[in-house]
Amino acid sequence: MADELAGKVAIVTGGASGLGAGLARRFAAEGAKVLIGDVDGDSGKALAAEIGSDALFVEADVSELGQVSGLVSTAVERFGGLHVMVNNAGISGTMHRRFLDDDLADFDKVMRINVRAVMAGTRDAARHMKDHGGGSIINLTSIGGIQAGGGVMTYRASKAAVIQFTKSAAIELAHYEIRVNAIAPGNIRTAIVRKSASGEDLEKLEQFEAKIRQQMRDDRPLKREGTVDDVAEAALYFATDRSRYVTGTVLPVDGGTVAGKVTARKS
Repeated sequence: MADELAGKVAIVTGGASGLGAGLARRFAAEGAKVLIGDVDGDSGKALAAEIGSDALFVEADVSELGQVSGLVSTAVERFGGLHVMVNNAGISGTMHRRFLDDDLADFDKVMRINVRAVMAGTRDAARHMKDHGGGSIINLTSIGGIQAGGGVMTYRASKAAVIQFTKSAAIELAHYEIRVNAIAPGNIRTAIVRKSASGEDLEKLEQFEAKIRQQMRDDRPLKREGTVDDVAEAALYFATDRSRYVTGTVLPVDGGTVAGKVTARKS
């Protein structure tokens, strides 16, 4: 289908690269006006220039609440409204070999970006949407918030919090015809895995990432690699009227990983 978002205005936080950039491109291709918010000015400006007049980049740090609300007000002022809010910005935190070695030094930062910014983005978008016919809010969580596991404990906790918040906000905001859903990507190749081991040298980083990716492939029922486009397709569904009766859901986009590990087949 084409032009599914014609006449719509969308915000994508963390939209300068990775999953966010994929979502921004897809929304614009479907006819939306897209405001891209990110701390990465160079990448954000380049993406907006690539998309063209239907995109606007605003440099914003979502850990600052005033800058989150500024994204909403700017979208309304520049594009005339807001119909879709994607709270995508997130960080992984530092990878430690053992939880017992974790000093929790990055806890506040991870929670400000991964949880508080999602809550603020949802709230600020809903404040506009409630008086303008409703809308769709899409929060990016992770399969790390669904499945328990070792490593990046603060990240896992933050993504689990996003899931519970999304369901709770969906219940309260349904009165205003505002739908709130979450996407839980898994095994999608972006820079966030590498950033979680930022204290290592490049060779160790490459070894670490290769090990993680191989484990993901071994555990995943679907053997093809997931892509940013797969996540963008899920976001498009939530952004359009195709999901008009869907709210409070968490959609894993993970090749079946959270359904269960692959077991050996008998010949």
